[in-house]
Amino acid sequence: MGSVDAPKDYDVIIIGAGLSGINAAYRVQTELPDYSYTILEARDVIGGTWDLFRYPGIRSDSDLHTFGFPWRPWQHSKAIADGTSIRNYIRDSAEHFGIDKQIQFHHKLMSSDWSSNEQIPTSPISHLSKARPSIRNSGPETSITPTKKIIIIGSGATAVSLLPVLIEKASHVTMLQRSPSYFISIPSVDTTSDLIRKIFPSWIASRLIRWKFLILPFLFFTFCRHFPAMAKKGLRKRIQEDLPPSVPLDPHFNPSYYPWEQRLCICPDGDFFSALKTGKADIVTDTITSVTTTGITTQSGQHLDADIIITATGLKMQLGGGAPLTVDGEKVVLHDRFLWKNTMVEKVPNAAVIIGYTNASWTLGSDTAALLICRVLKFMRDHNISSAAPTLGLNPSEQNGSASTGDKTVQSGEWRGMKEMAVLNLSSTYVEKAKGILPKTGDKGPWRPRSNYFVDGWGAVFGDLTTGLRFVPASATGKANRVDKKSV
Repeated sequence: MGSVDAPKDYDVIIIGAGLSGINAAYRVQTELPDYSYTILEARDVIGGTWDLFRYPGIRSDSDLHTFGFPWRPWQHSKAIADGTSIRNYIRDSAEHFGIDKQIQFHHKLMSSDWSSNEQIPTSPISHLSKARPSIRNSGPETSITPTKKIIIIGSGATAVSLLPVLIEKASHVTMLQRSPSYFISIPSVDTTSDLIRKIFPSWIASRLIRWKFLILPFLFFTFCRHFPAMAKKGLRKRIQEDLPPSVPLDPHFNPSYYPWEQRLCICPDGDFFSALKTGKADIVTDTITSVTTTGITTQSGQHLDADIIITATGLKMQLGGGAPLTVDGEKVVLHDRFLWKNTMVEKVPNAAVIIGYTNASWTLGSDTAALLICRVLKFMRDHNISSAAPTLGLNPSEQNGSASTGDKTVQSGEWRGMKEMAVLNLSSTYVEKAKGILPKTGDKGPWRPRSNYFVDGWGAVFGDLTTGLRFVPASATGKANRVDKKSV
């Protein structure tokens, strides 16, 4: 892998060499070929989440035709891919386009401060020793034997992908859930896509397949949101058909919410239900009261025997790797700030965050953000602008407007009365717990959250770039035409 060791200024700094980071790098080097950039990666490998997590059965819960890079089409027959395949795909894509040569491994962003006087960010970087050990195995495989009993706590994508693999290694596996999820079985190999590849040239086939996977899931999501009761009935009917007679539909598959208020659990070839049919796996819907030396005691009085307990209950969300962000020495509390077009943080110059979709492939949203960022950078370059910062209350006739975001509505400027909205539209527990740390969105103008890929993709390429942004001309700060540093 390439290494950029010499200290220097970069036009763009990207934090993280995962899926979103590699995609952002491609967009920068393609859209802004005269700009220098680097990727700072705290670990020693490309891949982000897909390299960090190595638990048995790890896979995507989105199809790779849309979860993959739009500039490097997924060519494999399996649309729902395993973690190893995804990790290799990210690495190969980075190497193919020379992105790997721009990565500085073992470099971790410690903090970031913007100086309004200097019009530059200062970002201390910790250079981690290359001799530092790297822990690769985050799964329990080495401790599992055919005599072991396992309890998986959780009912989301992680638990659903673990169970079919673990029954092959243990004597019995129990999925213990507090609340049920919706499940849907899909073929692991998309025969229609294979047929399209046989009929059309590769470049046409890739586009047709991608559009198929863009449109059909979007239509299904729209149906679920507009006809929730009908969608719930249909999903439960399909689940009932897949279940073995020994596993009741209620309470194990009766969520308290409607479809797509939380993500659906994807089961390639119905592998989850096939695991239940073996008799080596079961589901318990209950609440934990205590963990004992021999297993778990639940609120209903059951004691579930276990040699191994695996928690698959969601992650703690974090933006920017947890590095403190300040402007002129003042700490930025993200929860108190709004997002401009779901990408730039209010009153933070020349900085952007990558947030994908919750109701579609994450990469679709991260690519929309990357394209938008590149357009903003081009605009700044072409108009000799030193910095751009989203600002509430910034009307064409009110260049120094401001707004207080302490209440649930904005009280000044063009966005008076704007209602506060969550940046992620899911009711999942890990999303609910993150509301106190994530930025906010509104119900007006450029402060609205992303709605769907088709609208947002058009907006990223053709939409307005100036409403809600405050620009500082380079001439006003004594800067040259070329801005020295811009952070992504």
